[in-house]
Amino acid sequence: MNATPASPGTLVVTGASRGIGAAVAIRAAINGWAVAVNYAADEAGAAAVCEAIRRTGGRAEPIRADMRSEADIVRLFDRAADALGPVTGLVNNAGGTGPLCRLADLEAQALADVLAVNVTGLMLCCREAVRRMATSRGGSGGAIVNLSSRAADLGGAGEWVHYAATKGAVDTATVGLARELASDGIRVNAVSPGLIATGLHAAAGAPGRLDKASSVVPAGRAGEPEEVAEAVLWLLSPAASYVTGANIDVSGGR
Repeated sequence: MNATPASPGTLVVTGASRGIGAAVAIRAAINGWAVAVNYAADEAGAAAVCEAIRRTGGRAEPIRADMRSEADIVRLFDRAADALGPVTGLVNNAGGTGPLCRLADLEAQALADVLAVNVTGLMLCCREAVRRMATSRGGSGGAIVNLSSRAADLGGAGEWVHYAATKGAVDTATVGLARELASDGIRVNAVSPGLIATGLHAAAGAPGRLDKASSVVPAGRAGEPEEVAEAVLWLLSPAASYVTGANIDVSGGR
């Protein structure tokens, strides 16, 4: 099955104003994609990513959309197509951990927020991508890459079982959608980062977690966002034309 178009087309990257999402957006533009740089609140960050892309001759459009809003998600895909051309790729990167805490201390609203972004938002983004890319709906096919996490297998005990559970849902959705959409010319895969040097740890309330957790990584260090981006871009590319339903660990052996 060769589902990925010969020319890349337009790629929607959610949560692309910083971290892994920004690295994916920049690398994708270098590889020829026109990139819809989604953000929820960090307008300056999204603008900086777009500027970095344009400096290299690429095409990019910053588009605000909150992954907790179905209407925002629909507008994201409509605007991406209007500004950059037909959508042929999606990277579901937007996500959050919620607070670092044991389940007994987790507030219901914090859990609802994590589920809304990491699971419901991701599924709605997949829905909108499929509506535009599926060959049975007049599309030309394409590729979806979901950002999961090694936490889905490790469990997140004592820190964020709630977050790990949402990434388990992402893994299941990836396999199910890969099988559901193969006949529509859409490949669906996942990348599961391990410990990566991003602002996620500080945002969760544990700025020292990165250094502490590095000691349990066999590679002896945290990974960089660009290392995750390389795996994502391979899965989007024609080089992975026979790969669907896969989940690549980028975790330094953890």
